[in-house]
Amino acid sequence: MKNIIIATIASVAFIGASCMLGYHYYKAKKPSAAVAVTGLCEKPIVSDLIVWSGRFQRNASTTQEAYAMLKTDMEKINVYLQGKGITKELIVFGSVSIDKQYNNHYTSDGNYYQEFTGYQLSQDISIESNEVERVEQISREVTELIDQGIEFYSQSPRYYYTKLNELKIEMLAEASKDATLRAEKMATHAGSKLGSLRAADMGIFQITGSHSEEEYSWGGTLNTSSKNKTASITVKMQFDI
Repeated sequence: MKNIIIATIASVAFIGASCMLGYHYYKAKKPSAAVAVTGLCEKPIVSDLIVWSGRFQRNASTTQEAYAMLKTDMEKINVYLQGKGITKELIVFGSVSIDKQYNNHYTSDGNYYQEFTGYQLSQDISIESNEVERVEQISREVTELIDQGIEFYSQSPRYYYTKLNELKIEMLAEASKDATLRAEKMATHAGSKLGSLRAADMGIFQITGSHSEEEYSWGGTLNTSSKNKTASITVKMQFDI
């Protein structure tokens, strides 16, 4: 009789322990409710750095003659730019490129040949400055050099913002705040309460021209053609509810 009582107690204890283990396993495996949101932050920025470049060239029958003319042009360009308020230190001249020039001809029987006509020497010039408006204006007016007999070709300026790292940190905080606010509103409307953060992923930092139709890219867009830009970033967050 004593053995039967002991066996019965052991059985009840075993069943109870099994139930408890089953309950905790169920609780652990049961998926808890969650909400996923995307926070967005956009900010207008104005470029604080401009990079402008151009090229000038000369043609002559010898390299010596072409280089002499090119050197004279370089001196005139230096004077012109400094007269516009650009310091000498900001004016960077590249190396001289030399190209042979030919005229293409065909003989009466259709054979093709080239006639050497001389040399073309060209040189690049670039300016990188924080005086955005000044250099921007020069890039538009530099065709005045043509009046001095200089064959000058101006490139479109490129615009940059130098405080992107600080801006990115600030915008990440605001995008996270926006995501949290969205999650709180969704939980409230669903009659629940927002729980702890499960996961957070930062999106790609995008810089596009203001009021442009540029598309975002997977690697991130970096607009350099517009002085006025829009910076944007997203943060994906998931919360328990």
